[in-house]
Amino acid sequence: MTEPMGLATLEHAVDELARRVSSLRGAGAAYPKDLAPTLEAAMAELDTAVELLYGARAEMRRSGSAARKGGGGGGQRELKLLRQVFRSFPVPVVVLDGGGVVRRVNTETTRVLGSPDGYLVGRSFPLLVDVSRRAAFRSHLTSAIQTGQSAAFETRLIHQGRTHTVQLVLTPLQLPGEPQQMVLAVALPTEVEPPRPALTVASLDQAELLVAAARRQELLSRMAALLLDPDSLLQPVALARAARLLGGELADWVVADLVRDGRLHRSSVVAPRDQPLGGLIRTVEQAEPSACPVVTQVLERGSGEVHEMVDDELLFGVTADGPLLTVVEAGSLLCALIGRDQGVLTLLRSHDRPPFTLADLGLVEELGRQLGLALRAQESFVSRSRAAEALVTSVVPRTLPDVPGFEAAAIYNPGSSVGAEFYDVFPRPGGWGFTMGGAVGKGQEAASVSAVVRGGLRVLSAWESDPDQAVRKVNEALVSQGTGMFVMAVSGYVSGRTLRVSSAGHHPAALVHPDGTVRFASGGGVPLGISPESETQVEEITLGHDQLLVFYSEGLLSSRNARGETYGEDRLADVLARCVGQAPAAVVKTLEEDRHAFSGGQVWDEVVVLALRAV
Repeated sequence: MTEPMGLATLEHAVDELARRVSSLRGAGAAYPKDLAPTLEAAMAELDTAVELLYGARAEMRRSGSAARKGGGGGGQRELKLLRQVFRSFPVPVVVLDGGGVVRRVNTETTRVLGSPDGYLVGRSFPLLVDVSRRAAFRSHLTSAIQTGQSAAFETRLIHQGRTHTVQLVLTPLQLPGEPQQMVLAVALPTEVEPPRPALTVASLDQAELLVAAARRQELLSRMAALLLDPDSLLQPVALARAARLLGGELADWVVADLVRDGRLHRSSVVAPRDQPLGGLIRTVEQAEPSACPVVTQVLERGSGEVHEMVDDELLFGVTADGPLLTVVEAGSLLCALIGRDQGVLTLLRSHDRPPFTLADLGLVEELGRQLGLALRAQESFVSRSRAAEALVTSVVPRTLPDVPGFEAAAIYNPGSSVGAEFYDVFPRPGGWGFTMGGAVGKGQEAASVSAVVRGGLRVLSAWESDPDQAVRKVNEALVSQGTGMFVMAVSGYVSGRTLRVSSAGHHPAALVHPDGTVRFASGGGVPLGISPESETQVEEITLGHDQLLVFYSEGLLSSRNARGETYGEDRLADVLARCVGQAPAAVVKTLEEDRHAFSGGQVWDEVVVLALRAV
């Protein structure tokens, strides 16, 4: 048993040990390629450190015995001095309880591990040990407690982004006033770090704060730009992109769980870049999020959580290979809400990276709120897109049928709203029919009225031989419904090369001759839905070979340029004159391109063009 050596002797021995350890650090930094002699000397100094600690323990026991005999004042002074020696000891020294929880650490321990003063106290020491060596550490700890013998072994300590291979010595220790067996852990790094440039605490804190603030603002800006990108309106692009951004900037693993139909669903998993596809990634993807305690807790409580050091490996659920946090070698965990209750973001970092902090949690919570707003916008966009598609389907055919003796083509540009304009080409007894028009108004009500008119004209064509009769009956039905809306429409029946056309307030069709001459039909009439007595304009048009008949909506003529000028019939006629000999598909495309150039790409009202050419 080591004899007490006296405080003066102990202080001198500690000072000498500190000097020699400092010299060894310098030698290791100066000769990094020849570390063997330095490491051998470091191991010898570790033995010396252990002997000094034994001496300190004996001195503490002697001082405690003297205090019980009445020399309390001197004993207390000696204990304070011994505590000061413990704190200034030149190698990492940690006092653990029987469960491996840190009770005391000295200054050198906090320096080596890069943790703030007092940060490690109360935390489980095995969490600092590399995952692959935790089981071995626990076995050595149990053996030292049960046998009363010291245990020395090599292991790796990982914390705050630093990894140290150390020779760890565990020595049983009975401290005065402690009812349970304690263990003294002495760690001597076998890898010597070069000395760091000296910085004042004030300047270091200021620099860190400035860098952290700049990175936070940059990440918030990048996330906002990502979520506001038009492509991000299409699920699941926004969620996947946001997860990749967080994975590249903040974490090794990013897992997003969304609430759908009242249940959590794993929607996105981003793994470290060096992680091969399948295997572990598949394991994380297939894990049930509702079985992850931390995920359900965050969702139920409505607030995020940060675990700087994961002390409960079951927090993120269990797989066939064990706790998921152990499987992915996570050392730190952060969990935050997506929106208010739309889901949960979970970020994981490995042991060799700095742990998450409360500042990280605040940042991710803000990013989660942004992501939640984006997902709600996506849902609204998708819903409106489906509604718009349904409206378009109700007023616009997906494809035009083949009309014998004619070529046909059409374009439809919805502009800022859809549903008011319509067109159709359909078979009827003895030939074909077509119709075009638009309700005066926008939105669902206008779309429903347009759908009624389009459907009515198509259905009535099966019984009526004259399009004007069909138009008049649709007008009667529209007036009787009392919608208050009126519809400009044109409908025609094709028989051979002759078209019988009935117009109810619609623009006149443009007839393009092979020589480039453009003439306009009669058009006119009163829109449907205004009066029970229809006032229509009827005419018959016979198309010669290569003659082209073009119907168009109000949206084309009323398109405006930057000076407020309208597109108008004159410009329409000029463009059509240049399209002589072209197929209807090329003509409608040319018109759309010219209108686009004229209005600078702006479209306010729906634009419809239907072209027929006799062949």
